[in-house]
Amino acid sequence: MDLTQQFDGYCERVDLTYWAEPVNAITNAAFLIAAFICWRRVRGDGVPIAMLLIAILTAIGIGSYLFHTHATGWAALADVAPIGLFILVYLFAVGRDFLRWPWWGALLLTAAFAPFAAIIVPLIDRLPFFSISNFYWTVPILLVLFAPPVARESRSTARGMLIGAAILTLSITLRSVDEIICEQVPLGSHFLWHILNGVMLGWMIEVYRRHMVGNARAAG
Repeated sequence: MDLTQQFDGYCERVDLTYWAEPVNAITNAAFLIAAFICWRRVRGDGVPIAMLLIAILTAIGIGSYLFHTHATGWAALADVAPIGLFILVYLFAVGRDFLRWPWWGALLLTAAFAPFAAIIVPLIDRLPFFSISNFYWTVPILLVLFAPPVARESRSTARGMLIGAAILTLSITLRSVDEIICEQVPLGSHFLWHILNGVMLGWMIEVYRRHMVGNARAAG
């Protein structure tokens, strides 16, 4: 793979110049705004994983900005790598803190994401439309699957996970129709994926923060 090769993958982009996707680029501010709001809420709560998730959320915004301006292979990696890292860290948090598993059980859960995705993505590929954003559908599926066992520990946390799954489902749908609606809407819909994802990821950090703060208060 040539990491310097440029490519056009979105409706808004009509050439390969730096500012060919101005709206897609600028709306990555949603991730940075969400990260700042979360940082304001998390600081002082003594929740290190939440702070780590905020740092990764910031990297998601920066990486996605680079991708929608440079449109190269290396920028694509800068875009998707933080997203994958966010998923893995949150999975660990679900196992250790939501389900109260030992650290090694949470690590096994995290490691299980790769085989889970390897099984689910080819199945999603068989479905028209869903195959457009095949990998991303693994996340709302996981949120829905884990909500019932999490509800045994905390109904409010499980409810927060389902809300996150609903927001992400809408977000992925808007990402998937970007090229489909291109003739009717030249701007496309990818920028809405950025905005809703900023909301969703920030919400998931807040769900985690509330869970941890609530547990600390109950223990105190």
